[in-house]
Amino acid sequence: MALQSIIFLLLGATAGLVILNVFLIWHFQKTHKKIDVLLEKGNIRSFKDVFLKQKERNDGLEEMIKEAFLKIKDLEDISKITLQKTGVVRFNPFNEMGGNQSFVIALLDGKNNGFVISSLFGKDGNRVYTKPVKAGKSEYSLSSEEKKAIEKACLPVGRP
Repeated sequence: MALQSIIFLLLGATAGLVILNVFLIWHFQKTHKKIDVLLEKGNIRSFKDVFLKQKERNDGLEEMIKEAFLKIKDLEDISKITLQKTGVVRFNPFNEMGGNQSFVIALLDGKNNGFVISSLFGKDGNRVYTKPVKAGKSEYSLSSEEKKAIEKACLPVGRP
């Protein structure tokens, strides 16, 4: 019986060692993936190298972000003086003729500066006029249709 006990004891120890070996191999594989972060072309890099490389990347990204913000600022400045608001009014200036073939278009920037274009269509021809607009008003007298077109252009976005 002593021989059988020793054999069972050796088999149990061998099974335990096999289980321990499988666990160690699994743990090594898991740890090896983390170590790969520190490896570059087979050479172990120092933490200083890793941090310096990351700092270089961050500096490059910071520079790109600064450039993007400068471009955004330039676009904001440009957008203040571009035409961005419109108002259109069609009307009939002469009661004896049919149809609303005459119109007024107001074209304004973000500060309500711009101009109105009036097109009067009549039996004898078409006449086109333009008047400057500053802060939603004009130094020239405006017709009711021109005032209405400017009012439409000055409305907040999304309102009729």
